[in-house]
Amino acid sequence: MLFFFFYIFGIQFSIQIEERYDFRHYLEVEAQPKIQTETESVSIEPNYSKCFDDDGRLKRTGTFWTATAHIITAVIGSGVLSLAWAIAQLGWAVGPVVMILFAVVNLYTSSLLTQCYRTDDSVNGQRNYTYTDAVKSILGGKKFKMCGLIQYVNLFGIAIGYTIAASVSMMAIKRSNCYHESHGKDPCHMSSNGYMITFAIAEVILSQIPDFDQVWWLSIVAAIMSFTYSAVGLGLGIAKVAENGAFQGSLMGISIGAVTQAGTVTGTQKIWRSLQALGAMAFSYSFSIILIEIQDTLKSPPSEHKTMKKATLVSIMVTTVFYLLCGGMGYAAFGDHVPGNLLTGFGFYNPYWLLDIANLAIVVHLIGAYQVFSQPFFAFVEKWSARKWPKNNFVTAEHEIPIPCIGVYQLNFFRLIWRTLFVLLTTIIAMLLPFFNDVVGILGAFGFWPLTVYYPIDMYISQKKIGRWTKKWLALQMLSGCCLIISILAAVGSIAGVVLDLKTYKPFKTSY
Repeated sequence: MLFFFFYIFGIQFSIQIEERYDFRHYLEVEAQPKIQTETESVSIEPNYSKCFDDDGRLKRTGTFWTATAHIITAVIGSGVLSLAWAIAQLGWAVGPVVMILFAVVNLYTSSLLTQCYRTDDSVNGQRNYTYTDAVKSILGGKKFKMCGLIQYVNLFGIAIGYTIAASVSMMAIKRSNCYHESHGKDPCHMSSNGYMITFAIAEVILSQIPDFDQVWWLSIVAAIMSFTYSAVGLGLGIAKVAENGAFQGSLMGISIGAVTQAGTVTGTQKIWRSLQALGAMAFSYSFSIILIEIQDTLKSPPSEHKTMKKATLVSIMVTTVFYLLCGGMGYAAFGDHVPGNLLTGFGFYNPYWLLDIANLAIVVHLIGAYQVFSQPFFAFVEKWSARKWPKNNFVTAEHEIPIPCIGVYQLNFFRLIWRTLFVLLTTIIAMLLPFFNDVVGILGAFGFWPLTVYYPIDMYISQKKIGRWTKKWLALQMLSGCCLIISILAAVGSIAGVVLDLKTYKPFKTSY
């Protein structure tokens, strides 16, 4: 049913994109006759309002459904597979409560951020095309520069994390088949480097899609895949609990002295892992950094912030239910022995073909999610370069290349080289630091407070002109302060995890 649901809307989206392309072609065909006939009186206002938005750009075609697909693609990522491990560190008493609190905070701050898409007036104000545009327009100055640095470093880090996660899932397919064929006798150790390179090749090709609004179909495919592997993880967890006949785990999580896959848990490790779990949960909701970019694809009326609020509400509700079920059932199934990645840590061995399908769905999803998060970074560098060197053909020139059965592709040499180098760099760093849980924790800690909490709250206060020391101002500042403390603690725990892993790691040589 879910596939049919997205398929129907996919047809509608395809029609919208084709109409958009047809209009672009119409302008090119009609331009010359209008220039040649100077005396002919032509009224373009009706066509202008139908074909262009209030900022002079072609009509946006995004809807509630495309926005929801984009958000789900961004939110339900590889982070869902580490949530069982995260809940195991905190226990039944704390883990689910913390996850719900993260969802509530994200929902609230995202609703504030949607009102910052337009400056001054959320309905008729000047549009902000990116997250940093909104910060620059509303806050300006040093806050804008710092926000840009944090956002794009975070996007770069997410690309690294997705490269690691995709390679782990590709290895899991190979290892599960190896384990099945050897009947568990072969440990099936292998390197992740080849799989990272394979993933990188796919991303180099897809990264040549010029604009963010042209990857809607990739987001829909990725959203379907995310539901697929989440459902498989949930189903296997339920089956394992039924097989055990009881729920595993404890109220306070993994106890000191417990023997896990990583060894015996010490008091210090218990603290670091609990803090790292906060980072993992924060990462699982990290989509605020691309919320404005997604909102900029929406058509109006109704006003963009109303559509985006609904899309955010539905997306976070759906993902939170999935997170609680997948994380909770994973912990219930394995207790203290829950793996760091539920579907790739050999928590499950059978049915191996179902695990292969789930891990393949993860790879497909991450291919799409990589693009959703990278496109804003690509756009930023390319727009900056075009302003810096407007007359340089290497940077600005588009070369038409006809592709049979598809149409005409606009090739830009700067885009080709820059995006290829971006993918290459993220892949090399992923090979150097292939620590899934640690990287997820660091990314969550680094991006959660500034991008998800601080800037949305600060922009909202400025936009709505909320006075200092009023009750609302104090409440918002208290929320921001609490989230800052959580981010610092999560960062400390995740960095400590990386330090411990580096003691036994050999770059480019470690196998799994």
